[in-house]
Amino acid sequence: MNPDSPALIEAARSGFSTLEVAPEVREAALRELRRWLVEPAFRMYGPMLEALVVEARWATLLDSFYQLIPFGTGGRRGAVGVGPNRINPWTLGASVQGHAAWLRQARGDGPLAVVLAYDVRVFADLRGQLVSGTPSPVDGISSRDFAEMAAEVYAAADIAVWLPPRGTWLSTPELSFAIRHLGADGGLNVSASHNHPDDNGGKIYDHTGAQAVPPRDEEVARRVADIHYVDRMPLDRAVAAGLIRELPEEVHAAYVAANLAISRESTAREARVLFTSLHGTSRRTVYPVLRAAGFDVELQPDQSEYDGAFPTVPFRAPNPELPGSMDRAVARAQTTGADLVMSCDPDADRIGLVARVTLPDPSRTDPQVWRFFSGNEIAALLADHTLRTRTRTSPPLVVQTEVTSSLVARVARARGARVVRHLLVGFKYIGDGLDQLERTGRFAGIPAALSDFALGAEESHGVLLTPAVRDKDAAGGALLLAELASVEKRSGRTLVDRLESLWNEVGYVHNTLVSTVMQGAVGRQRIDAIQASLRRDPPAEVAGRPVTAAHDRQDESGPFGPIVCETDRASRNVLVYELGPDARVVVRPSGTEPKNKVYVEVCGKPSEASLSDRTRIKREARDLAAAFVQLMLARVDITLPRWAAHISGLVPVDQKVHVAESVLPPLVERLEQGEDSEVLATWLDEALAPLGDGARSLVAPGIVAYVAMAQPSCGRALRALFAS
Repeated sequence: MNPDSPALIEAARSGFSTLEVAPEVREAALRELRRWLVEPAFRMYGPMLEALVVEARWATLLDSFYQLIPFGTGGRRGAVGVGPNRINPWTLGASVQGHAAWLRQARGDGPLAVVLAYDVRVFADLRGQLVSGTPSPVDGISSRDFAEMAAEVYAAADIAVWLPPRGTWLSTPELSFAIRHLGADGGLNVSASHNHPDDNGGKIYDHTGAQAVPPRDEEVARRVADIHYVDRMPLDRAVAAGLIRELPEEVHAAYVAANLAISRESTAREARVLFTSLHGTSRRTVYPVLRAAGFDVELQPDQSEYDGAFPTVPFRAPNPELPGSMDRAVARAQTTGADLVMSCDPDADRIGLVARVTLPDPSRTDPQVWRFFSGNEIAALLADHTLRTRTRTSPPLVVQTEVTSSLVARVARARGARVVRHLLVGFKYIGDGLDQLERTGRFAGIPAALSDFALGAEESHGVLLTPAVRDKDAAGGALLLAELASVEKRSGRTLVDRLESLWNEVGYVHNTLVSTVMQGAVGRQRIDAIQASLRRDPPAEVAGRPVTAAHDRQDESGPFGPIVCETDRASRNVLVYELGPDARVVVRPSGTEPKNKVYVEVCGKPSEASLSDRTRIKREARDLAAAFVQLMLARVDITLPRWAAHISGLVPVDQKVHVAESVLPPLVERLEQGEDSEVLATWLDEALAPLGDGARSLVAPGIVAYVAMAQPSCGRALRALFAS
């Protein structure tokens, strides 16, 4: 026991009292902090805990200790650090220990095996949450380090482990494939997907190659919650005992072959592709699949090295959902003559797409521009291509989550497919659907063979085109997108032309996603309070549109039936508001990040696909999104000017409020008084420092909106400050 523990606890008690959180939250944090200061299992964390108290890092300490990091969405994900609400050797080890216990219970006493995957992350505390110079067990810890710790835990439970060779990585889709290919009993993926480099996590897979759905995931969660120790067999002993084995290279070859088999038109290879892995694992998945298929594909040179700090990615956000993540690749493609730019997140399950387009205006100096495709548009294009070229005679099946665009279902039905479109958010529900087809020949009341499966899609750039994998996989999507672009190129057309043809055929649909980040214990309370308030008192209208129907997916009389467990309840924490027959708003808290997510959709009729129709529908969706966010935040007494809602979704709400209330007003006043712009730029950077790297770029969209709405006399100078 640390002899200074009582004094440290009292100091923390006093410090926590200055934070605006419920008393029970403070007491929970103090209780766990005391445990980590006293129990021998946490001795190695002691120096950092003491330093955090001495430095009065009360918000960090409270958030690190007020809860055990939730085991949800198939595992644990969050910030790396010290404490039960952080990813560290203890919390990840406890997850693995619980999973090992569950495997023994569920799969029996015979030989068991799991496959481990991991991404490229190396923790460097870029956010500055820990005290620099003070040692801790998470210093420089990589996803590989976490994976080796997990392997030691499985080995101690007499469960064999397939581990990739050191110096290599294994992506999410390849993990799913490997579990099935090797006949393993489950798997673990150490990754935080597209999150910031300081985040990490462990996601658990079952023997089907998918993440477990309720109630199976609840069974694992309960075993994890019961863990009070972590037993590890040293790595060298486990290797000597044959419990840790190197993953065979033939698994990778088989995975590539499974994706190559997706090809629909093997001679369509005209499109030139520039691919960026954003420093992640897709260099081993998407790139070799495109090369093996015969495409002319170039790697973005300065983003092809494996680097878990994602140093060249704007805001260190390696997410294909963000157009800016592909800026470097687009700039290079402009000079190399590529037709497409594609990208992936670090675990290679999401696909990003930008295509070259020639505008019809001959007066332009450069008539060629680049167009970013949303995840919904990618899914619609793939549905069209794979269904048009399908050779099987039985009716195909397309599966999508509820928040995925209606455009996908419209296209699928126009091509004669049956559609399941009501699934809860999370690709695990699509994986479960494939398992049901394989076992029972039915899914969602539809009789079908596994071979009838044509496409699984979610709006967040996730697609699946083969049942050989049971999670989203960027490789198959990239192959068919390049193939479709080649088909269009033969006719002098582009993917934009194909998309516009779909709109003309089935009607234009516009989808908008807005995220409101609320960090820490206070943020968690606000996220929960918003959802509770909206559930208790649904809005009567949004932006002047009456709410014609409200659906609570936790309603046991609804389409999902009785709630079977707490993980089911959490997955169904989704509220849907219909705004007439052509619009809807869906709101839910993220299962992996501290944010609310608001999905807005406005649909046009097949006769409403002209440029003016599309402009109107986009404007309606944008107005609905802005109005709903303001309505939602008002439920927790947060007032955010409409222009501030345009600040990047990467910026937490409290920082947006700070910009609106404490940064912009004095900045405008000083500009109007004619103060020197260089002096103001220095002041601005200091005021925005809490937002991190690229702060001005993050705020810039809000400033553009402010100037358009308020039209201040200093508007041009104000925009110039944020354009630099």
